[in-house]
Amino acid sequence: MKELRIIGLLITDRIKEAGRTQQALTKYAHVIKSRLGFHEVTEDVCSRIGIVILQLAGSPEECDRLEQELGMIGGLEIQRMIFKL
Repeated sequence: MKELRIIGLLITDRIKEAGRTQQALTKYAHVIKSRLGFHEVTEDVCSRIGIVILQLAGSPEECDRLEQELGMIGGLEIQRMIFKL
């Protein structure tokens, strides 16, 4: 059965964790179909908190490996939705 997997990442300290997060996302770029990122920016402040939403398109095993690698990064919370197609 095919699945559609979406994961959300809450990055609690973008300045500290952005590099490791980006490395993992680059390593698994072949399984990321869509990527959307948010963080608050004003003239005075760039928020340290960020949210990234990913639509994954790889095999379930590859998606699991990406989630496991992201899970090893401190300051990152992961939530997932899986739709069976």
